[in-house]
Amino acid sequence: MTELLIEALKQSEQINGLMDQSAKELSLVNKTIKQTLVNQGLIPVEIALEKIESVENKLRDALAKMTVVNQTWETEVRNRIMVDHQLAAALEQEGGARNAAFHDILTGLPNRALFNDRLEHAVAEAKRHGWTLAVMFVDLDKLKRINDTHGHHAGDLVLQTIAKRLKQNTRADDTVSRHGGDEFLYLATQIHEQKHLAMIAGKMLNIIRAPCEAGTASVSIEASIGIAIFPKDGATPELLIHKADEAMYLAKKNESGYEFCTAEAAPAMCDSEQTSESRGISVA
Repeated sequence: MTELLIEALKQSEQINGLMDQSAKELSLVNKTIKQTLVNQGLIPVEIALEKIESVENKLRDALAKMTVVNQTWETEVRNRIMVDHQLAAALEQEGGARNAAFHDILTGLPNRALFNDRLEHAVAEAKRHGWTLAVMFVDLDKLKRINDTHGHHAGDLVLQTIAKRLKQNTRADDTVSRHGGDEFLYLATQIHEQKHLAMIAGKMLNIIRAPCEAGTASVSIEASIGIAIFPKDGATPELLIHKADEAMYLAKKNESGYEFCTAEAAPAMCDSEQTSESRGISVA
């Protein structure tokens, strides 16, 4: 809209310029004709000249009005541009505030609030369509040691590096978030077989344990992952996160990298006898 106003103003200014030029040319012609008639003694023709001068005056009057219109248009365009800039700045500020409200400041990943919202939506869709999804609880092992040895800045660099790797390797419909501290949550949607989750977990462990630059040092870190599957391990977002958390502690205890929670397990315990072969059982 602003571009159209600017273009219209330009055209109006061009017309204004043509009218001004025409008025000047008409005035010059009038003066020339009048002088010629006076020299030749044809004074009665001055009546025609008066009419021409009347047209000239009307043209100049129209030119003055056109100038006022142009000035008004120019003011409107300036005001519109100022409003557009203010609106763009407000939208940018609002977008920044919204992004800050739903994303972790350190890593830029979705925070708990955004993850919970997406998980609630995913669970509702899974119930409606009969889909399977999973929540993976990721905990970095011994990050405190890096903080104590190399400083908290080094620990922050490690968190940022791992967050970037996880985000780059997240499937299009999935979500990875920072749960807090050295913990991450991963939402895997529309899972067809449990072995696919095992593949995702194994890939996550590999990208996490790859060396990270932490200031002047290069460090490596391990992780433990717990996996809870909807609907067999829980039918609500809260229960799925809780079960994945329990499975993560089991993986940490067993130093197995990742563990699945089982439907038969007691509420506060997941299957501690799970083997690598059992991780490939179909969910369907």
